[in-house]
Amino acid sequence: MSDNPKFEVIDRRKIKAEEEHDSPKPEAEGPSAPAAEPAPSGGPRLVVNDERRDPAAGAATESAAADQGTELPAPPSQEESDKQKAAYDASAQRLEDLIRAQSPAAGPPPPVTFDALAQQFYISAMIQMGAGTQEGQRPRVDILGARNTIDLLGVLAEKTKGNLTEAEDRTLQAVLFDVRMAFLELTSMINMQAMQPPMPPPPGKK
Repeated sequence: MSDNPKFEVIDRRKIKAEEEHDSPKPEAEGPSAPAAEPAPSGGPRLVVNDERRDPAAGAATESAAADQGTELPAPPSQEESDKQKAAYDASAQRLEDLIRAQSPAAGPPPPVTFDALAQQFYISAMIQMGAGTQEGQRPRVDILGARNTIDLLGVLAEKTKGNLTEAEDRTLQAVLFDVRMAFLELTSMINMQAMQPPMPPPPGKK
């Protein structure tokens, strides 16, 4: 890998705005085809996707609903939750029995623990930052998705403060530190590339 990897930034907001400006508005709107992405370049491709839910927009929507007198659905009763939990456990056990019948050598699934939850967030964030890409393929980086996953880890750390064992807290803090460090390194490379002047065209081409 070179010292200055190339990133191709794709901002779908600009693509959508250009399409709406250039094309006439049809009478009946149908499903639109996805915009063609620019030709790939040599480095990882950075995908900027603004289709995530904006927390501020979500709060404004809930506030508007409250102002209009819209009531949120009532939470399930304890009896309903208990029945649903029992049905879920029975369904999961039937699925496990089916898998064990088809693969007798397969052992029991690992227990679902808090460490497994923290590791799942870690894996998701690292994949969003391009880790795990097969050799010869260009990493596809979802930097905004990675930031959202890391922020969720931060919320988890804040909301579980004082309720974890020492080992669980150590695992969570280590995971959070690693993904934040990877995010800092990746965004530093992106900023370095953004500050570099564009390369001149090859000889003979304008």
